Amino acid sequence: MLDLLTTFATYVIPFVFILTIVVFVHEFGHFIVGRWCGVQVDAFSIGFGPELWARTDRYGTRWRIAAIPLGGYVKFHGDANGASLPDPDAVEAMPAAERDVTFAAQTVWKRAAIVFAGPFANFVLAIAIFAGIFNFYGRTILAPRVGSVVEGGAGAAAGFLPGDLVLSIDGAPIDAFSKMQEMVSVSADSKLVFVVRRAGQDVTILATPAWREVESPAGKMRIGMLGLKASTQASDVREERYGPLESVRLAFSETWQVVYRTGSYLGGLVSGRESADQLSGPIGIAQISGKMAQAATKVGLAPFLNLIAILSVSIGLLNLMPVPMLDGGHLLFFSIEAIRGQALNERAQEFAFRVGLAMVGVLMIFSTYNDIARLIHRFAGAS
Repeated sequence: MLDLLTTFATYVIPFVFILTIVVFVHEFGHFIVGRWCGVQVDAFSIGFGPELWARTDRYGTRWRIAAIPLGGYVKFHGDANGASLPDPDAVEAMPAAERDVTFAAQTVWKRAAIVFAGPFANFVLAIAIFAGIFNFYGRTILAPRVGSVVEGGAGAAAGFLPGDLVLSIDGAPIDAFSKMQEMVSVSADSKLVFVVRRAGQDVTILATPAWREVESPAGKMRIGMLGLKASTQASDVREERYGPLESVRLAFSETWQVVYRTGSYLGGLVSGRESADQLSGPIGIAQISGKMAQAATKVGLAPFLNLIAILSVSIGLLNLMPVPMLDGGHLLFFSIEAIRGQALNERAQEFAFRVGLAMVGVLMIFSTYNDIARLIHRFAGAS
């Protein structure tokens, strides 16, 4: 019983806390832009299933917290459900004044803005968190100097030596080890030209990063690696603090890096370069949430906040995928409507919704299966 309570406190509570923040911000994006566009919001729900708590505000919106904390929704007036599937019969039966405040009665551009506002809010949250981290915590900058070379790695094969200071990669100047990691991580199986300073002389090295699996908040990812470790000598480490404007600029850059890495992985899935067994579901994310929460008790909130920002970007990007039921699917329908001059018929939309629901369901089942398989493998290896 004590082990169960410990597990709940260590993993479940941080996971639910993080997911609630990210979901709330996403749904609030839909909610506030819907309000600005004059749409009546019937419900704002965090979680699914039976209500644990609810109240109705003076605008008629029912704010609710439900028993299953794995998402949320905003239900606009005239929608059949929280996924914004229209209910044409109900809308048609309404008085004109009531019909005017339904989601379906808005112009295609207003509907697109309302739908896009959810993922956009996730990106804004990530930028705000990253900016706060840079402003209040700063960051540790490691010089692009090689501290050690992993035996048998791509870097060792290319001829890197401890003490090498990387000056440029393919002509692009390198001023930090993290910059080198960014370029190497997206260049697996691609030959890169390094210029390094060695014993006072500039040396050119040709190296091809190899694919390696690493842990990330979204699960295991395959990236390019050379097997080089940064120098941690005092002369190669510096702490930097940033003002508000520079923090925001860096936050935009950091958010773009998350988008780029996630997009590269999704593109790799489509092309067959990446494996779907790297996907993580709720169990995997809960494990990482627990680890970051534990790290926060030792080194401060920065790792925990960083995880929230990364997951916020990931959820925003995932929702923009052109899959029916997701925000990207709605935006695809609105694009078709804008081009055709009329919406797809109800039957086509309902069919697409069912297909999208099936796709999302399969993805959830598959990612959860991956999580369970990893747990079994880990326990089997420990026994």
